[in-house]
This record gives sequence, structure tokens and C-alpha cells, in this order.
Amino acid sequence: MADEREILSADDIRQALVRMAHEIVERNQGAHALMLVGLQRRGVPLAHRVADAIADFEQVEVPVGALDINLYRDDLTSRPQPLVRPTTLPAGLDGTRVVLVDDVLFTGRSIRAAMDALMDHGRPDSIQLAALIDRGHRELPVRADYVGKNVPTSLDEIVEVRLIEVDGYDGVDLVPRAVRSVKP
Repeated sequence: MADEREILSADDIRQALVRMAHEIVERNQGAHALMLVGLQRRGVPLAHRVADAIADFEQVEVPVGALDINLYRDDLTSRPQPLVRPTTLPAGLDGTRVVLVDDVLFTGRSIRAAMDALMDHGRPDSIQLAALIDRGHRELPVRADYVGKNVPTSLDEIVEVRLIEVDGYDGVDLVPRAVRSVKP
């Protein structure tokens, strides 16, 4: 579409995730006691990709979980019936360093909900945040520890992340709100 602007290509996404994987290992002084937890829906394949990158250069398998936050959202009553996806955590959270992985960091409300959901499953030693795109416009005091790309946006724009595991191809576009395609 003519109004769309590509932010990241498939190769850009790959490079950003590999860089983020290196930063995660460096900050945590290795991959010991580390767990990646992707937010349903697009955070889950991103978490798997980061784990694969860590395995490539550290030869360590980092466990990956999936977290559904729909029932923890603060706008639950103002939305239609939420589609609840499974939460699967590969091990207990106690004593782990959890890195939440999401596709887009915007207001911070999804991350607040994710932390609430995570704490219902255990008490990790720390929670860090990795986001492929940080578009600003925070409503809550949330900051990502690892960012693939900072993209200044207006509130009239949508960041559309497409991943091969969900959408059949990789790419990130900036789209005017009025033109937004339907994204499950």
C-alpha cells in the first residue's frame, strides 16, 4: 500500500534479534538461569528466535515460554470477548531471570499485564523486557532493556509486525491508522 512505510525487512528483523540475543547474554553474564517468555501472539516466535540465536553462539538451550495476558488487561471489560491463548512455561519461575519478549512496546499497559500474569506463576529473581519495536507514547513507567529498533510514531500510525510463523512472511511496516489491515 502506498501509505505504508517499511521499518524493518526480514533481514533487519533477523539482525536485530541476533544483536538483542548477544545483549541479553552479555547483561546476564551468560545464559544460566535465563528464561525467555514471549507474549502471545507475536512475542512467542520472537522469543524462540532469540533463544535459537543464543544457542548458536553460546551452545546453551534457553527455555522459552508463552504468556497470554488477555485476562490481565486493564481494558478487559471494554473489549469484546477476549481470545485466550495458552500460557506455557517450561519450568518454575523461582530463581530464574525472565526476559519478557514482545513485538511492539507502546503504552506499557501490556507489559504491566504481563508482569501481573507472570507473578501468578512464580517469583523470578528478575524480569527484563525485550521489544522488537519501541514506538514511544508510554502511559506507564515501563522501559525496554533490549530494543530491536526505536521508531518515533504519531498516534495516528500503527506499527504492523508480520512474522512468518503467524503471517507467512517477515516485515515491519508503519501504517496510517485509517488504512490498518486486520491483524489477528
